[in-house]
Amino acid sequence: MQERLQKIISSAGVTSRRKAEQMIAEGRVTVNGKIVTEMGTKAEFGVDHIKVDGKLLRPPQEFLYIAMNKPVGCVTTMYDPEGRPTVADLLKGIKTRVYPVGRLDYASEGLILLTNDGEFAKAVMAAKSNLVKTYVVKVTASLTFEQEEQFRRGVYLNGKKTAPAGLKKLKHAINPWYEVQLIEGRQNQIRMMFNSFGVLVEKLRRVRIGFLELGPLRPREFRPLEPKEVAKFCRILKLKVSDGDE
Repeated sequence: MQERLQKIISSAGVTSRRKAEQMIAEGRVTVNGKIVTEMGTKAEFGVDHIKVDGKLLRPPQEFLYIAMNKPVGCVTTMYDPEGRPTVADLLKGIKTRVYPVGRLDYASEGLILLTNDGEFAKAVMAAKSNLVKTYVVKVTASLTFEQEEQFRRGVYLNGKKTAPAGLKKLKHAINPWYEVQLIEGRQNQIRMMFNSFGVLVEKLRRVRIGFLELGPLRPREFRPLEPKEVAKFCRILKLKVSDGDE
């Protein structure tokens, strides 16, 4: 069955569908020896010879799902042209090619997921999935009651209003801690939301994605998701649960 190239590349575990579209546009993908740059192009995985950066795509032998505690000072990507540490540098002993699901900025830490399952990654990142991401944030000043209410309703960033967010003060102090819950993930969103009220973020840690908690993982540590955790994600995201995941 023919499918769009970006979906095939994502399903093969090369990268996310969004990044796959960029690779196609950059002329890095060939089908049966011909460079393809048109986004609507379709092919059949396993029948057509599809190459990315000269490497033939092959279906992954198995899907892998990893939870990691990303440390501060590490970029959420498999390669950084600036030479900064990446999450790929932390995946010691993992031979299967995986990639991050979404992002957590350089100065932030906490829970991220990595996988070679493109459909899973897409569903986790999709706003329509309403998968809540929970963060604990240390800031330079307390928000007023009115600012907290506005934060929860949504604030305008670059002319576009953010989705409603959860906000709860965890610690009253000169530099208080808040819990923030989001169902979307714009770049640097939490920092920009607080900054819109003149408040700076000092520390930011993601502690939960949906039901999955960071738990005892220390910074730089990772673990494979348990089959029951994968199955639960699939049920929540309305994805097909593979045999043996129950």
